[in-house]
Amino acid sequence: MLHIGCHLSPSDGLLNMAKTALDLGADTFQFFSRNPRGSRAKPLDQSDADAMLAYMNENRFAPVLVHAPYTLNPCAEKPETAEFAELVMRDDLARCTAMKTPFYNFHPGSHVGQGEAVGIEKTTALLNRILDDTTDTTVLIETMSSQGSEIGGTFESVRAIIDGVERNERVGVCLDTCHVFQAGYDIVNDPDGVLTAFDRVIGLDRLKFIHLNDAMFGLGLHKDRHAPIGKGCIGLDAMRRIVNHPALCALPFCLETPHERLSEYADEITLCRGLTE
Repeated sequence: MLHIGCHLSPSDGLLNMAKTALDLGADTFQFFSRNPRGSRAKPLDQSDADAMLAYMNENRFAPVLVHAPYTLNPCAEKPETAEFAELVMRDDLARCTAMKTPFYNFHPGSHVGQGEAVGIEKTTALLNRILDDTTDTTVLIETMSSQGSEIGGTFESVRAIIDGVERNERVGVCLDTCHVFQAGYDIVNDPDGVLTAFDRVIGLDRLKFIHLNDAMFGLGLHKDRHAPIGKGCIGLDAMRRIVNHPALCALPFCLETPHERLSEYADEITLCRGLTE
């Protein structure tokens, strides 16, 4: 069975968000820990979080994913920007623990001219500071498209971050299909080769979640622009191979495709489930 969902907003409450997911035909989903373009987070309603967890257990949901805000830059040159990222991520991990959500996903950041090695060192140092005994949530590094000065656009750079983390049993990876395609990994013509490379460099045991997105631009162009499934440069045939791949099919998949109405996500979830038949 394909475990698939989409990005949802917790604005109407955590339990209602889970109910919305089920109404869409999803059995997983992701949501931002707070405003994705800001810093403020609403106080956590523990009773609502407990009700969400009970509802998901009752309806046999796959694990869900909490996503860090886009505004964070863990490897920023400015100390105040890096300190802000650390403050938010610490608070987010505490919230994940309270919600009993197993995975917290973040973008590893942009070195903004400092160089990739410095960016990797700074992101690794931040992870070493925040991964302590107060939470057992697994932090996922998202694979990036190498747009601008992003780090995490190659499997080797992701591995370098992991290797620098002392408690790296608490670190996993979220693979974004659009991002890896934009970074130059040909998941259209050689998905086996891409996953073999991932396994050799990072290890498939680190892979915990998939962002399933088509791409508006062609292979290796380093442009982070998602497209609806089957309507981009990755295409429906490649998506069929991805969701059925033996190394991936048991993992939870989340759509981050550009739609304005929830009904469009329902249609896309149905489309993706049809690819496994």
